[in-house]
Parts: sequence; structure tokens; C-alpha cells
Amino acid sequence: MIVKSLQINNLRNLKAVDIAPHPRLNYFIGENGAGKTSMLEALVVLAKGRSFRSGQLGALIGPDSEQFRVIVRTASKDGAEQSLGIERSRKDWAARRNREDVLQLSDLAIHLPLVLIEPNSHLLINGPPDGRRRFLDWGVFHVEPKHLVHWRRFARALKQRNAALRQRNAGMVKSLDPVLSELGERIHVARLAQCQRLLAVLQETLSALSPELRSVQLEYQAGWHDGPLLDALRTSLERDVERGATGPGPHRADIALDCATGPARDILSRGEQKILASALLLSQAAMIADKGETPLLLMDDLASDFDRNHLERVMAYGASLDTQLWITGTRLEPYGFAPPGAHKVFHVEQGNLSTKTES
Repeated sequence: MIVKSLQINNLRNLKAVDIAPHPRLNYFIGENGAGKTSMLEALVVLAKGRSFRSGQLGALIGPDSEQFRVIVRTASKDGAEQSLGIERSRKDWAARRNREDVLQLSDLAIHLPLVLIEPNSHLLINGPPDGRRRFLDWGVFHVEPKHLVHWRRFARALKQRNAALRQRNAGMVKSLDPVLSELGERIHVARLAQCQRLLAVLQETLSALSPELRSVQLEYQAGWHDGPLLDALRTSLERDVERGATGPGPHRADIALDCATGPARDILSRGEQKILASALLLSQAAMIADKGETPLLLMDDLASDFDRNHLERVMAYGASLDTQLWITGTRLEPYGFAPPGAHKVFHVEQGNLSTKTES
């Protein structure tokens, strides 16, 4: 899949953007604060309904009106085109696909697969487990779209069970346990299968990016001990009542990343963690492409994170996926050794794309 056109209005300092990206390689070059990262952010918000920079969508609204707008026109591998758009104010949102209203942002997400590598991607390695769960679920979602439905139903049942725990309503808790268990097991099975596939692809990716990291192992941790989730819920009932929250379940799951001598977060340097995180994300992109549409690959300010050797390897691997690349940087020079071929360079200055060059 590629983006054929992108329009952005009033998102952060991007007042009015209207571009036709190159189908393979696009650079967005500008000083810090110019708005180049916001170009990528607009795509992420359209695909995921949230930003990778701020938890509050209201913070994305620029000074020119009370809402921002993002519209893309895409083309699939078979040439079919569609339009996707979102408009967001501080109180409400509206989204459309092919000019028809959509009720859930996931209706856009399934049609705009993307993978983002950015300066905080290392948190996949040394950050809290919720980031790794989101990473895993994004990959599962693009293989099994019903995964999101199962997760939403689980989250709703979990909220109800937690409320019943705080009220010490044991009867309500016990009535919810079979529902929570069934949905939790479905989520677990899908995540486990995704992790098993991911490990195989990750080894290949690390061979290309950093062979010395091939010893890293990946294991999915379910969020409860061995056995059926229903048994774990019943066993933990007394403890759950005491703390007013459900302990066992996929909401406590994690991905364990281990080197030969210990956890990757403790053993690897910050630079090595960034390489491993990039390998995870590139592996996810490869898996999404293998199951359906090739995702967009967004790379934010890579030159600040990698030496020349690893930067070249990351970009080369990304290009090998036959994806549309979107790359930001303060200067074009570090990317001068990018894979040959036609590309576009957009110069971003104070929220405006003032010039562009092509080759």
C-alpha cells in the first residue's frame, strides 16, 4: 500500500499541507521544531487514533481553528484507491472512508497499516509492558482483525469485574469469570502465535542489522501461571477482592527479551537496545506485508540514533520490504547512501513545506 496524497490542516504547526509523496522514498528535512515529525504524526493519528508523542489529542490542534484534519488517498497493491480522513476537536471526532462516515477508528486502521521507528522505540526493550502489548496487538490486528473485537469485549468485562471486586460482589465476579476467561484465552492464543512467528522473523532481521544480537530470545508471557485462565481467576479471587483489581489475565501479559546472560534491558547498551527495537519493528512490518498489504514504514530522525553503518543497514532492510518509506531528519547528508532509485525531498520550515526536489 502507498499514500498517493496527504492533506493536513491545523495539526500542531502544520497549517495547510497538500503533497503527493513518491511511491517509494520520501525525505522530510528541517530544523528541530520545523514540523517534520508532525508529518509522520498525522499518519499515525489517522491509523491509530492517537499520537506517539502525546496522549492528549487536543494537544495536536493548531492555532488556526478548533480542530485538525488529516486526509489521505491510498492505493493498494492491486491498484484500488480509497480515501481516509479524520477531523478532531477537543470534544469530538469524525472520520470517513470513501466519503462515508465510520463509527470506529479501527475501521480506518485496518486500511492504513504502518510501522513507526522513532527515538523512543527503545522503550520496547526497557519500558513498561503496556508498550510491548500494544506492539504485539498491532501486529495481531493486521493478521486477525477480530482480535480487536475480542480485546474490546475483554476490556469491558474486565472493567465490570473490577467494579464488582471493589463492591465485594462475589456473585457478580463469578458470573463474569467465564466470559473473561473465554475472551482472555482467545487473546492469549492469538498473541502466542504472533510471538512464535515473530521470533523466527526477528532472527533473520537481526542477521541483517546486527548479527551479534542474534542470541536474543523472545518469549510471550501470558499474564497468569500455567493452566486455564478460569482456574487462575478463581484461585486469585480472594487476593483480587483485597486489592480491588483483577490480577491474572492478558492485561498483565508481556514479552520477555533475553540475552544469553540475562534480560536484554539489563545487558544491552542503549544503542544496542535501539537496534533490537528497530529489528522488532522491521520484523513486524515484514509480517504484516506477508499477510496482506505492505505497511507504510515511517522513520523519525534515525540519523540521531544510529552510526552510519547501522543507519545504512536499517534503511536497506526497510527498502527491501518494498514499502513506501517516510524519513525525517535535520539534514539530508546522512541519508545520502540510501538505496538508489527515485525519491522526493520535502523541505519543512516553520510548519510549511516550502520546496521539494525529486530525483
